[in-house]
Amino acid sequence: MMTTDLTDAAALDEQDCPEGHYSPDSPCFGKAAGRPRAADKAARRAALLHTAGQLFLEKGYSKVSLEMIAREAHVAVRTIYVKFGGKVGLLEAIITDGRANYLDGVADMETDPRPIEDVLFDFALRFLELISMPTFTSLHRMVVAEARSTPELAKAFFDAGPLRTREELGRFFARADVQTQLRPDLRPDLLPVFLLNCIMGDHMARLLFPSDQPPTKDEQRQRASEGLDLFLRGVLR
Repeated sequence: MMTTDLTDAAALDEQDCPEGHYSPDSPCFGKAAGRPRAADKAARRAALLHTAGQLFLEKGYSKVSLEMIAREAHVAVRTIYVKFGGKVGLLEAIITDGRANYLDGVADMETDPRPIEDVLFDFALRFLELISMPTFTSLHRMVVAEARSTPELAKAFFDAGPLRTREELGRFFARADVQTQLRPDLRPDLLPVFLLNCIMGDHMARLLFPSDQPPTKDEQRQRASEGLDLFLRGVLR
């Protein structure tokens, strides 16, 4: 039964792997004897997510099976179930990790004491760096193409990426000191969406005509500045 398999896989992942040679479908494949270090676990996790992400982009989410991912990543299918809950969990982890690489460097917007313009400019620049990545554009196009036939894909993408970003921005705009600077007639739930649209600019063209070369740092700074200026002109008192 699946429950027994998951329990066994979880236990095997935590126990010491004895000396020996393992087939690619073994959770011990590629492990040295003894309990794995945290760095090794992180490296294996990153390698698995990278493999899954590449397969999703190359073949499409719906055409990639867990067995295919497990074979390419040299892990057991049950290990993927234990760690991620399945294919949707893998996608969520890919998006969450990718987002964190860019946006976790932004200061805590809920407590950042700097002027609103400075806080939002830092966010805008990091956000542009993220969405300008060719892999992000490819992922977004895949999600849009398969959203209707695979609704769990669309939900996973939205929950792990856009929704989290909107919620973080919403908490910033809900700050008392920020609200005193904003027009009182604006709906709070529209502010994050308006800001993101101002920053992204012509996102439709980006999806339809993707470029293999992301914009330069100077170009990103100019876009961030222009988009933020448009937003602030529309929302400040």
